[in-house]
Amino acid sequence: MTDEDSRYEAVRSRDARFDGVFFFAVETTGIYCRPSCPAVTAKRAHVRFFPTAAAAQGAGFRACRRCRPDAVPGSAEWNVRADAVGRAMRLIADGVVDREGVAGLAARLGYSARQVQRQLTAELGAGPVALARAQRAHTARVLLQTTGLPVTEVAWAAGFASVRQFNDTVRAVYATTPTGLRATASRRGRPRPGTPTAGVPLRLAHRGPYQASLVFDLLEREAVPGVEVMTGTPGARTYRRTLRLPYGTGIAAVEERPHTGTGARPGGWLDARVHLTDLRDLTTAVQRLRRLFDLDADPYAVDERLGADARLAPLVAARPGLRSPGAADPDEVAVRALVGRDTAAELVRRYGKRLDAPCGGLTHLFPESAVLAGAEPDGTLGALTAALADGAVRLGPGADRDAARDALAAVPGLDDRTAAEIRTRALGDPDVAPPGLDAPDSWRPWRSYALNHLRAAGELE
Repeated sequence: MTDEDSRYEAVRSRDARFDGVFFFAVETTGIYCRPSCPAVTAKRAHVRFFPTAAAAQGAGFRACRRCRPDAVPGSAEWNVRADAVGRAMRLIADGVVDREGVAGLAARLGYSARQVQRQLTAELGAGPVALARAQRAHTARVLLQTTGLPVTEVAWAAGFASVRQFNDTVRAVYATTPTGLRATASRRGRPRPGTPTAGVPLRLAHRGPYQASLVFDLLEREAVPGVEVMTGTPGARTYRRTLRLPYGTGIAAVEERPHTGTGARPGGWLDARVHLTDLRDLTTAVQRLRRLFDLDADPYAVDERLGADARLAPLVAARPGLRSPGAADPDEVAVRALVGRDTAAELVRRYGKRLDAPCGGLTHLFPESAVLAGAEPDGTLGALTAALADGAVRLGPGADRDAARDALAAVPGLDDRTAAEIRTRALGDPDVAPPGLDAPDSWRPWRSYALNHLRAAGELE
């Protein structure tokens, strides 16, 4: 069988494991879908396959209104890849193209704009502008269908340069007008808060099973007062935290959903609500939450690999879909990994920026690296924050993981174990093993997940 034959079989079986891995379009209808779409499967001769939603849109296909292919979890392959294409995809998801243009994206990657365009088009079927456009269209649909914001405000919040561009994109992607999208949501009875002060309700989708309790346990243990709050009882907890974002600040709340993705449900979501001082930050806030909760992982690939190991097999069977949490703010995680929870809380109290409108126990943003470098210049903390502030250590979504590893190794006083934790959490590196630990090559490229299985089983601290 060819690769396309295999993909067609996945479509015929409506296999949700491939949602986000590829998309298919039907030439006779002009519609593109996710592989698990419940619609009647078209004949093979009429089906085309695309690596991204943006590529399908660029070929003239519109998003299916039944399976909403533009809303599937991101591709795990591109999120874990350490090459330029993977780094570019993470930066585009973080909103860099909307804020800085293609030139800004290329500068962060260390390539020319032409090289970035060529690489993305060759591998993903669409260039950076088209990929960012697809993301803006999805953000616009979420705002139209979940908030009562005026249509013009939705256009600006989603990152469009003009209302005309916004209208044209929505028509091209969804085959309806913005008001038509909103009317469809109203007919279906979806909740729509009347004002932006109510926050934007979201469903943060993931593929496959998701061990939510273990992620929430970790976040509860690590929660830094003033920046994070966990409320509720296990199985029904709500994690809330402050966010520093490009245009302003935000407060995000994510709810625990036990046993998601089990039984007949191949995937699921975490319910969230995001309050923003500037709605242009919505896309960035969502992506940072997805990285924190590791929602773009491919649990099928991870579990298949680790489940073949005799030591890990029973652990994987007991906890399918175990995740490796990342970071909402990479620099913050680096500092916290070094100093610990109690000292981090003291840094927040002394140097954190107080919110204009504190909300419950959320009162501060975690202090910026430049502020800490100036206030606490001595020791390893001073060296690390200075390196973060001046760019000697880069941990953002587009960071080169090898370069970051070498830069962390050069920070005076930073031990290898702490550096490994920073790489795992801040960089979202799926294949990190602390020094001195027996982590065989057979666990690659998922050693970070393997270690989480051992910790969950009580075999590691």
